[in-house]
Amino acid sequence: MLTLPGPPHCVQQSTLLLDSAVLKCSLTSMTMPPVKYQKGDTVMGRWPGSSLYYEVKVLDFDVKSKLYTVIYKDGTELELKEQDIRSLSGFQTRSRSRSRSQSPGRRRSRSRSPARTTRRSSSRTAAAVAAAAITDSAPSSRKDIKLKDTLEVRLSPLNIEAKADTEPEKNQGRYNLRRRKDDGEGKPEVQEEEVKVAAPAPAATPSTPLDFGGKIGAYFWLLFLPAWVLFVILQGNLEDPSLANFPPPLPPLEAFWDPQALVFVILWILFQVLLYVLPVGKLSEGMPLRSGERLKYRTNGFFAIAVSALAVAAAVHQGVDLTYVHSRFLQLATATFIISVLLSIYLYIRSRYAAPEQLALGGNSGNVVYDFFKGHELNPRIKSFDLKFFCEMRPGLIGWCLINFAMALAEMKQQGLDAPSYSMILVNLFQLLYVVDGLWNEEAILTTMDLMHDGFGFMLAFGDLVWVPFTYTLQAYYLVSHPNPLSLPAVAAILLLKFVGFYIFRKSNSEKNAFRRNPSDPKLSHLKTIPTATGKSLLVSGWWGVVRHPNYLGDLIMALAWSLPCGFSHLLPWYYMIYFVILLVHRDSRDMSECRRKYGSAWDEYCRTVRYRIIPRVY
Repeated sequence: MLTLPGPPHCVQQSTLLLDSAVLKCSLTSMTMPPVKYQKGDTVMGRWPGSSLYYEVKVLDFDVKSKLYTVIYKDGTELELKEQDIRSLSGFQTRSRSRSRSQSPGRRRSRSRSPARTTRRSSSRTAAAVAAAAITDSAPSSRKDIKLKDTLEVRLSPLNIEAKADTEPEKNQGRYNLRRRKDDGEGKPEVQEEEVKVAAPAPAATPSTPLDFGGKIGAYFWLLFLPAWVLFVILQGNLEDPSLANFPPPLPPLEAFWDPQALVFVILWILFQVLLYVLPVGKLSEGMPLRSGERLKYRTNGFFAIAVSALAVAAAVHQGVDLTYVHSRFLQLATATFIISVLLSIYLYIRSRYAAPEQLALGGNSGNVVYDFFKGHELNPRIKSFDLKFFCEMRPGLIGWCLINFAMALAEMKQQGLDAPSYSMILVNLFQLLYVVDGLWNEEAILTTMDLMHDGFGFMLAFGDLVWVPFTYTLQAYYLVSHPNPLSLPAVAAILLLKFVGFYIFRKSNSEKNAFRRNPSDPKLSHLKTIPTATGKSLLVSGWWGVVRHPNYLGDLIMALAWSLPCGFSHLLPWYYMIYFVILLVHRDSRDMSECRRKYGSAWDEYCRTVRYRIIPRVY
């Protein structure tokens, strides 16, 4: 019998190694998700926070975070999600004119052979890539982006709602990503990205992830916020406002309404409108909008509170009984709530007719209730009168001080005192200082999240007109019926705590606002920064090198000082402290998400450098 020799040992070993490699590769392909773009691929990457796409090279893919590390032509490295990357072949230029709009002499047949379609698609791809290469590198600063020199691509929300595919073209914006069916049945749908050198005309407004629990959360907050204001007012009126007496007894319906209270609120708002429109004070420029425009604001808030104080003093001198504010506190809150609802309805109706570039990204979900709550329009104006800026800084904020003063008079009347108690004086003094400081530095609010990003809807209208004046005054309202005597050492300790918090709050805010307005200011040259791909820099020294939010830390210390004069008998006057902790934690979370989206890997480096978010570690 002829026995064939077996393969040499080296061949057997090679075969075993090959089989092992194939098996390992198979197992890996079964456990690892497929990677669409490979290392070294040249693709089109979206610039963070914009609709601009640039040619980039894929450097790496992180399986855990599912992020691609890409490098732009200027050397900037960013981490992008898969949906922010498009292949070069996906960029195809489409003629804006339809065959039906062409002249008869130039009209072409609608039927195309597959070969013609392929040739046209290839030419479109080449045109798109050439247009994308107009700029040799990604912009170093958003201010340096010139629309006429860049390629702008506007994506329709295909990944949000399937019905977007069937919407008319006029609703999809000037530039879009949409499905197009080729002529004839059985041909596959081709996703085309319509590209064009950006024109000055604004494009449709995209939306951002939903806040506050999304669409369901909007229903909850619309019901909860007014109910909570009603609860704290009724609870504070009880002889024993402990939570053991929850819920407080509801008064009859007629006790909620007083026409005189409505007239009082309307006159107060009109008086503040008059002070706002007077040609007194500085005209300040806001931060650049998405369109590049900078709105102007009349920043005369300190003038407004000074005139308001003189008017109130004159009214008291003429015998006006301001204790009416305490006795009709519930009715005044009801009247202000009605005005805030009517204002919110007006704001939403007018926002339906606003241009796309005037809409707020966070209030552009397409859901009526959510957009009504969050605010659909960013900066609603009646000519030069900015409704959001006015409500943020005037009737509610100055009204807060008016109510506190009225509570001090009510305490004297109810307790039979010749002067307000130390506790009431501290609460009035602390909160008056806070408001006066805000109005003296009114220009600083133009760089805050409320003015720059949040639309003006029910959330801000109710917050400015109802929440601030009728819940931030809770300490003074509580002290009218629940006095808390303080010794002089206790007064001194609370004063010291307040001014420490105020110092941290004011110095850190001033540093931030000065840096935002002019990063190249020689006075700020000692500050260390981390550059970002957007052209902006992140502060990592000074107050902002200690914790990420030193202004929040100062705010928390001041909130503690506001509540201490009320003592520890009840939890209710500590509501502001508890609420403020929740508010700042939520705001910190929003800031983190927004900054990670805008700054990418630079934000991760910032977080590694400044590790503590609000409270620094004490060694």
